[in-house]
Amino acid sequence: MALKVYADRLSQPSRAILTFCWVNGIEFEEVQIQLAKGQHRSPEYGVINPMKQVPAIVDGDFPLFESHAILKYLASKYGVADHWYPADLHRRAKIDSVLDWHHSNLRRGAVGYIFNTTFAPVFGLPLNLQAAAEGEKLLSASLEKIESFWLQGNGSFLLGNTEPSIADLSLVCEIMQLEVLDDKEKERIMSPYKKVLKWVDDTKKATEPHFDEAHTALFIVKEKFKQQRSAANL
Repeated sequence: MALKVYADRLSQPSRAILTFCWVNGIEFEEVQIQLAKGQHRSPEYGVINPMKQVPAIVDGDFPLFESHAILKYLASKYGVADHWYPADLHRRAKIDSVLDWHHSNLRRGAVGYIFNTTFAPVFGLPLNLQAAAEGEKLLSASLEKIESFWLQGNGSFLLGNTEPSIADLSLVCEIMQLEVLDDKEKERIMSPYKKVLKWVDDTKKATEPHFDEAHTALFIVKEKFKQQRSAANL
């Protein structure tokens, strides 16, 4: 099998790549890189991705990292349905604009908040409440921007589209990371954004059952965090 996908299913961008491949019938070998065990820092993986992050792919003798670049490459090479990454230059540029916005807004806010309230101890680091507050502020502003701007028109998906694009998949996988939070905390953050909630649900349905498969590990971790919170409150 020529295509290898290096991924950790607790990584939001990794889940987007895996789901995209499954939905579109792209055959690949999944190579698990466990971030919590530091496997991304190994010299062997550094040859594949010098940035030592996930995901990455090797397609034959062609290595590539950065999830948005990977999604664009896979959509362009493997002949997937046009709605994922349209051939039309203007429609494609609009999707590129969402993806560029994602990394400096939604992703930065979500990662900053979730890591500093939940995941930091897994990596042997203390919680940072100031960084968490800054992350939450950007996360909320990003959700508001999706609600008021990116979800426009009559379509169910970003940019008013009637079918999902790689941008929908990438951003929804990002938002799904909030599942590790306490249920009340997640509801506090997400409940003001009704259009966002519907869009997340629509994207899940459009990519079933593969979306759920990609997120199984996340829900296992969610349950572990839930048990830890319950034990701490006894």
